Amino acid sequence: MSKEVDAGVLAIISYPAFAVDDISIVNVTKEEIISKLQGRYGCCRFLRDGHKTPKEDPSRLYYESAELKLFENIECEWPLFWTYLILDGIFINSPEQVQEYQEALEGILIKQKDGVRLLPELYSVPPDKVEEEYRSPHSVERVPLGKCPLKWGQSLYILGNLLAEGFLAPGEIDPLNRRFSTIPKPDVVVQVSILAETEEIKELLLKDGVAVETVADIHPIHVQPSRVLSHIYARLGRNPRLGLTGRPYRRIGVLGTSKFYTIRNTIFSFTPQLIDHQQFYLALDNKMIVEMLRTEIAYLASRWRMTGRPTVTFPISQTMLTEDHSSLDPAVLATLRKLQDGYYGGARIQTGKLSEFLTTSCFANLSFLDGKGSGSTSRHDKDDDDDDDDDDEGGGGYVHELRNDDEADDLAQYLDHLLAHATPKKPKQQGGGRGRFKAVATKTREMVSLMHKAQELDVHSANMYLPSKLFRSPQPSLNLNLLDSSGPQETQTQPAAAPPQSGVPRGPGGGIDYEALVRLLKDTQSLQDQADILYILFKDKGVDWDTQLRGQGCTVRCLLSDLYKKAGELKHWSLIRMISGMLRKKVEELDSACSDLLAHQKHLTVGLPPEPREKTITAPIPPDQLAALIDEASDNNISVAVLTKEIMVYLAMSIRTQPSLFSEMFRLRIGLIIQVMATELAQSLSCSGEEATESLMSLSPSELKNLLHHILSGKEFGVERSVRELDAGVSPAISIHHLGNVGATKSERAGISKLKMDMKMLEHRLSMTEASQGVRSQSMDVEAFESGRYRLPSIDTLDIPECSLVAKDTRHGQWLRRRRLDGALNRVPVGFYQKVWRILQKCHGLSIEGFVLPSSTTREMTPREIKFSVHVETVLNRVPQPEYRQLLVEAILVLTMLADVDIPSIGSIIHVEKIVQLANDMFYKDQRDLGAEEHVLERDPSTGVCRLLYDSAPSGRFGSMTYLTKAVAAYVQDFLPGGACAVQ
Repeated sequence: MSKEVDAGVLAIISYPAFAVDDISIVNVTKEEIISKLQGRYGCCRFLRDGHKTPKEDPSRLYYESAELKLFENIECEWPLFWTYLILDGIFINSPEQVQEYQEALEGILIKQKDGVRLLPELYSVPPDKVEEEYRSPHSVERVPLGKCPLKWGQSLYILGNLLAEGFLAPGEIDPLNRRFSTIPKPDVVVQVSILAETEEIKELLLKDGVAVETVADIHPIHVQPSRVLSHIYARLGRNPRLGLTGRPYRRIGVLGTSKFYTIRNTIFSFTPQLIDHQQFYLALDNKMIVEMLRTEIAYLASRWRMTGRPTVTFPISQTMLTEDHSSLDPAVLATLRKLQDGYYGGARIQTGKLSEFLTTSCFANLSFLDGKGSGSTSRHDKDDDDDDDDDDEGGGGYVHELRNDDEADDLAQYLDHLLAHATPKKPKQQGGGRGRFKAVATKTREMVSLMHKAQELDVHSANMYLPSKLFRSPQPSLNLNLLDSSGPQETQTQPAAAPPQSGVPRGPGGGIDYEALVRLLKDTQSLQDQADILYILFKDKGVDWDTQLRGQGCTVRCLLSDLYKKAGELKHWSLIRMISGMLRKKVEELDSACSDLLAHQKHLTVGLPPEPREKTITAPIPPDQLAALIDEASDNNISVAVLTKEIMVYLAMSIRTQPSLFSEMFRLRIGLIIQVMATELAQSLSCSGEEATESLMSLSPSELKNLLHHILSGKEFGVERSVRELDAGVSPAISIHHLGNVGATKSERAGISKLKMDMKMLEHRLSMTEASQGVRSQSMDVEAFESGRYRLPSIDTLDIPECSLVAKDTRHGQWLRRRRLDGALNRVPVGFYQKVWRILQKCHGLSIEGFVLPSSTTREMTPREIKFSVHVETVLNRVPQPEYRQLLVEAILVLTMLADVDIPSIGSIIHVEKIVQLANDMFYKDQRDLGAEEHVLERDPSTGVCRLLYDSAPSGRFGSMTYLTKAVAAYVQDFLPGGACAVQ
């Protein structure tokens, strides 16, 4: 239950918590409390608080919803909150505020015979003066009720007097100095250390003027991924003998990875979560990595409160190079240069070596890993020959000190191996060829064991973090006949081995021959066909079915993982998303993204409308349950589920950095946002709905986030295809740009860019046709799949209207598009919900497509209550078409203007959809009288509204608001006051 504002928040924004560091938020909150809750005897707790009022029924433990309005203007007032305001005045050094509330308290304290002043619990309106208080609030004399004194308030009153009279200093009751939280602090300097994965990358960076170190150069500092730190903290408090399992495994955010850690007398640095390729695919897009780095650095600069500076370790890996590996990706290189300039993401930056930051960084000592164990060495030490005894004696951390039972866990062995083999050894004299061979064999065995432990901890690209170059070479693939992304494009047109028959191979009984399908998988070259085949095996056999393609243990999961890596190299985003969904890759930041959105008082819905398929999220839920809810709401459609998770992450990133984009939105409908995104692509690219959904799935993460940001911003933007060289299965890239005041950029108005784009598109189509004739003619006939059962799933449930080809430099469709976007985002005008509350007091309710918003709602909820806004939004969301929903919002907005008219009532239940239909009929008649043709006045079959009305500007002679105003005046004509200007 929310009641606009609660006086108890004073203890949060001031003494004792001082939990808000933004002074503007503190002042606004304090002003809200004083203006809405303060009376002559203190402050009421919240609006319509019925506690100990004369109208309260003490025999019941609850209130009926309709009776809350009875408590309005007669809420009990608590002197307790004035004691908080006295303490607040002392801490902010405001003698005027202290004196004001001390004098106010003196007038209401109860004086004893011995002169002691007592602070009562509350003051209530006498039962015989309730009606008088209703008519004139804060006018009658109140009586004290409850405990006297209220020990809580009495202690704060005494504390305030001791501070005001100088017997106590503020620091004595605030030893942590929380009172300084709102004082402006020096800008946080974020230290960034750039590391190269290999010497080759280091040389490439040096050519571009960026001097860096490799992971091997920074000894004795160890660099590990954040996943290892998560495993370490999961061991905190673990004790099998006591039945304690330790802390739950959870991702470590940027605040946790921006510190140095001391583990067993060794310094560790951890890379941020954003570069982890292991789980979700966002880190496969270099532009997305750059964007996430910008967001994380901005978050660090605004939230860092620890001693020392934050230090971000940013490794440059092979995936951040161009396709030919000859240079760094332009987006990454531009970011590195901005970091060197000293300002990035709104934060001050200092780049340098990790060793240079040791004296200025924040340190944490993980002493729980030191252990008090028996010091038993690892099992493979006992098998070593005497030649290695010196190493065992000086091993330091080469002991299973994390052991709490007979067997050491994977993390303990991983750290043991890591610390032991990263320590420089003293050179020893080898005893001949046999000794050298045995030393190499031992080293190889140890590194294989270390790699195995890294894989068990899900450490991606373990080669980067291990102290040996033994495993720097690429691992062998599963022998799928995949196209070489680094080779020339002509290899794509080489004829593949022709399949034995077209379509899905069948057995003698007519069923699918899965063994032949596996052989066909090995022979085909097309990524799309391989994905289709694996989808058949995934649906019919499951991810753990052994294909025996390369012997025992070659499961569908392994093949999907191999194809996922290849698709990642080729940036084939539609396949990446589909395979990610089939492998159920976890989005580790999904639950935190959901919590961030909820913390900003936004409800979420997942799944495509309408209900009950569309599920609402109003409270944080565990990650596994959240993923299961998204799958259920998506009808197990992999495309919708994957896009939902991705967009939820982007919404959280945007609300952290630009919360103003979400003003007047209380419920974010992700399924509808996906639908509107596909509609935008369909209309901007002049393509069908199926092609638009394919284009949406083919957008890179950075392009998808850019499209979402433009939709949220409310500004005009354009979408067009930009041609890039890719294989025949990949859609052209999408270019998103802002539009000028007349709907097009200057070059577009001149027609130059359109001519260039048409020429490029013509060349692209010709090349794509030639390539497809060479490859697709030899590939499996996917269309022959029976009734589409085995096709990779698409977003086939999206309701995307057909669009007509329009000139790019016109404004045709602009207002239809704007209403569709605003309706999908639940965006309403400022103050809309307060106006709805006021109009409900003059009628019995508002009916919207058969769902009634009753006037009794105002008896339960106050005008600015979030609960009321969400309730109105829920009724509006029952309208499936976003543009029609927005037209209803405009009709309600016109209707609310009657709240200012001096009339007691405007009827019983007002049917808003009838007002819209009345306005539509007026618009249709005027257009027909002006000679408009029938096809121009085409009606929406689901609502009966002219599409031209959807596309009309609000103002002007033929504007939507003009007709809605006439319709409202005609609808409530009987209740308006007489006179010539009534309609006006």
